[in-house]
Amino acid sequence: MNLTLTVADEVRTLVPGFTHLAIEARGLVNGPSDAASSALLDDAARRLAERLDGRAPHEDPHVAAWREAYSAFGAKPSRTRNSAEALAKRALADGGLPRINLLVDAYNAVSVAHLIPVGGEDTDRIRGGMRLVRAAGTEPFVTVAGGEETVEHPEAGEVVWCDDEGVTCRRWNWRQGVRTRLTEQSVNALFLLESLAPMTRSELRAAGAELAESLEKLSPGARITVRDPE
Repeated sequence: MNLTLTVADEVRTLVPGFTHLAIEARGLVNGPSDAASSALLDDAARRLAERLDGRAPHEDPHVAAWREAYSAFGAKPSRTRNSAEALAKRALADGGLPRINLLVDAYNAVSVAHLIPVGGEDTDRIRGGMRLVRAAGTEPFVTVAGGEETVEHPEAGEVVWCDDEGVTCRRWNWRQGVRTRLTEQSVNALFLLESLAPMTRSELRAAGAELAESLEKLSPGARITVRDPE
């Protein structure tokens, strides 16, 4: 697959210590959520409750670090929460975590259990390499509004993931675009786990190993490669 991931110097300068771990997978078999993927989510919610021990998600040191990162590029973290915090709040609410599909359930479970932003991209829909940059503000971002696809643009200076066709995820890891998201037809994927201090590289590797194991169980025969943190 050899998908290139690049983090711009301007992002590393803005938020020193950012580290990401990528998992590449080929030959996946996705499908509707089932008992196995649902069990992953239930277990993740239980582990989250134990970890927080009555605290709110934003009181966790890693989530607090992400709030600071969002503030650094002008986002309001209490209004646009990073994906890990948003999922954690849902996990603790009465409705619980959503069931999306096998692959999304797997990475959402790791995100909640480890309180780390995790995303999944359909690599067959990515154009060129992926880059984490500060947006110019003109890049297209395909999303859904009112049930229909529409094109938005990030704010100038906003940290975004993008490829050669446009933005794939806004506000770092806040909202994924519809163009590259994992669907039940996806067979090749990139999973991205993103960390800041105080999360250590060993903790990041542990989260990556857990996701790789879940993917192997949910999709036997898939070829999965876990990259070293960068």
